[in-house]
This record gives sequence, C-alpha cells and structure tokens, in this order.
Amino acid sequence: MAAEENGEGIGRIRMRRIPDATADSLQAFVQEAVAPGSRLHTDGLLSYDRLEKHGYRHRITFLKGRKESASELLPRVHRVVSLLKRWLLGTHQGAVSRAHLDYYLDEFTFRFNRRTSRHRGKLFYRLVQQAVAVDPAPYASLVKHVRSGKRRRRHHKI
Repeated sequence: MAAEENGEGIGRIRMRRIPDATADSLQAFVQEAVAPGSRLHTDGLLSYDRLEKHGYRHRITFLKGRKESASELLPRVHRVVSLLKRWLLGTHQGAVSRAHLDYYLDEFTFRFNRRTSRHRGKLFYRLVQQAVAVDPAPYASLVKHVRSGKRRRRHHKI
C-alpha cells in the first residue's frame, strides 16, 4: 500500500494485492500507483533497492534496532492498514473472502480517498456513473482464479 503525505495527515492512498515481496512485484505496484519523481519513504527491505533507478527519490527508515515501533516510524501506512482491518471486520463481520480481496481493497481505497469530499452525495453518483461506463463483468469472470469445488452443505439442528 502507498499513503500520500499531507502535512501530518494522510492524503490519497493506493492498495493492491501483490504475489510476493520481491523487487519485481513491488516495483510494478510502485510504478502503477506513484508518479515518477515522487519521494518514497520505505522501510529497509532490500526489494526497494531499484526505486531510484526508476526515477523515484527514496528515503529509507531502517526499523531494526530502533526504539520506536514501525507504526511510529511509518505512521501513515500503519494507520491506514489499521483502518482497513477495522472496516473489514465491521462491514463484513469476519466473512472476508480471499477471492474478493482485490474488490475489498478497491472499495476501501475509493471510500478513503473521498472521505473529505465536500459533496458526499456525489459518492453514489460517481459510483453509478462508473457502473454505466464500464462493461458488466459476470460473477464467474470475477472469481475465475478461484478453484471451483463442491461445497459441503452443513445441516443445523434447531
């Protein structure tokens, strides 16, 4: 995830599920989510070592050996992740499906980035506007990467 610095607060965010923490996976996310020339603040993970080669300014905060916690050293991303967890538990009541994780992240990002909008009523309007502008996606195509298997029915006695 990426969180924009806005003074002491958080500006816009970007989230994406990536397959692993390799340099290739992280670089692909960064290039998709962050404008070249931006300054990135990361932990000391070696997978970030190519950022400067791709036109990003890079500030590293090594977490190991520091008295401060990771949430104190990189507060924005940790605050957003905490809010995401709370939102998932509160909204979906623990029924979060791995198959739909990308959609949960997209929805949370959409809502978070519009949290300070002066025209909150436009949130629904923009959602409907986007829904009619994009071709429909059948459910089967949304979850085609999930293995299909027969579900066992559970019988409950009352």
